[in-house]
Amino acid sequence: MVKETMGIIELLSKVHILSVITFLPLLAAAIIIFIPGKRHEIIKTVAAVFSGLSLLLGIIVYIFFDGGSTSLQFVEKFRWIPKFHIYYYVGVDGLSISMLLLTVVISFVSVFASWGIEDRVKAYFSLLMLLETAMLGVFIALDFFLFYVFWELMLLPMYFLIGIWGGPRREYAAIKFFLYTLAGSALMLLAMIALYYAGGKTFDLVKLANDFDFSKHAPIHLFGMTLPFAQTLFLALFIGFAIKIPMFPFHTWLPDAHVEAPTAISVILAGVLLKMGTYGIFRINYTIFPHATEYFAYAIAVFGVINIVYGALVAMAQEDFKKLIAYSSISHMGIVLLGMAALNPMGMNGALLEMFNHGTITAMLFLSVGVIYDRAHHRDLYRFGGLAKQMPVYAAWTAFAFFAAMGLPGLSGFISEALSYLGALKVFPALTVIGATGIIFTAGYLLWTIQRVFLGPLNEKYATLPDINTREIFTMALPGFFALVIGWYPQLVLGKVSTYMIHLIDIVTKGAHW
Repeated sequence: MVKETMGIIELLSKVHILSVITFLPLLAAAIIIFIPGKRHEIIKTVAAVFSGLSLLLGIIVYIFFDGGSTSLQFVEKFRWIPKFHIYYYVGVDGLSISMLLLTVVISFVSVFASWGIEDRVKAYFSLLMLLETAMLGVFIALDFFLFYVFWELMLLPMYFLIGIWGGPRREYAAIKFFLYTLAGSALMLLAMIALYYAGGKTFDLVKLANDFDFSKHAPIHLFGMTLPFAQTLFLALFIGFAIKIPMFPFHTWLPDAHVEAPTAISVILAGVLLKMGTYGIFRINYTIFPHATEYFAYAIAVFGVINIVYGALVAMAQEDFKKLIAYSSISHMGIVLLGMAALNPMGMNGALLEMFNHGTITAMLFLSVGVIYDRAHHRDLYRFGGLAKQMPVYAAWTAFAFFAAMGLPGLSGFISEALSYLGALKVFPALTVIGATGIIFTAGYLLWTIQRVFLGPLNEKYATLPDINTREIFTMALPGFFALVIGWYPQLVLGKVSTYMIHLIDIVTKGAHW
């Protein structure tokens, strides 16, 4: 059986399966450009088919990925710009395989969540497909230069998708998103260049992690200060990634972007883009700067706790349904930070599992907001009431998503939060106790939202609202499937990632090689 599996992995590598998955959406974008702009159904169908193919192939790769190995799998490596030692180098391991699956799932769902788009349809779906390619590229890139290209490529379609198809303040939100992300990218670029020259002129992330001990590198002299090389570059990269998470105090772009973005773009933003920040820290900071990672672990945990409590409290104060979910994402990403700072198997596995689970759960939450906004044309929580009587199926799906976000046992949010907190409790007991109060606050604002929107007497203004339709149920069903199944069988993800996460701990704490 093992030989058969290895044979399939080798075969899939030979057909460049990762590149096919990544660039199928880009091919869709190219095809859409040549379709007449008025043929909306054809444009949407092309996007759905190609995104669906990426989903299908992504599931195949996930099934045949060997979770018991720490090695890179489905590797492709070709010379790209030989003069500067830049390669097209891609592959997946236990860190990236779950993010690959999450991206193809959320992207496919987002196509159907965008079915109601009628303005400049060709441009919208072309940009959406380009965005999917960029996101997938980030999670499979093993050359820092290639990683940076995909990272920057993601910025442009997201800027236009918010700025053109967003709400009344869409230009402000899009520019704010662009500037914040660009600031982080500038820090990342400086760190990348420094690593290139300090690491023997290579962008190969595996070589940079295995062949160099940057903690012994000569210090940096900057603005009259002498700064340790590894810690300085760690911070530059960390801040760049922290903006994407977003970590307090770099979080203020997120609520504006979410509120103004179309529903499907909010789904992608919270479901995938935020995970790029924590993924980048795991992939680059932890592997290349293991000593600096241990040095800053406590600080990461502190900011994680701030995110948890601050995000939950601010969410509780919101009157806008969508802004409430946006701040809940800030809170839940704090759990990821706390778990990843623990540097033990329970915390690290919990953090990565929370990244996946939050991606699927928050997709359901934003889809739920989109359903009611399409009907009522507002998101004011105090103007609803009693909708469970008028829209019982919608109320049931929303309650399901809320309970998953709450961490109800039996749903996916519970196991990932439990592992993250239990892992952190061993290392940061006082911080974890403070962070655990976020569980209470989360239950508070979500139950209060259910009360305001669905319970009590029906607001007569909404006595004729239609219930959730088949397409909307379909978009919520796929992420809902993962929320339910992983709640009972977390090994579906942990079985693929836990071996590598233990190895990543050894890289950080024992100097093991990637």
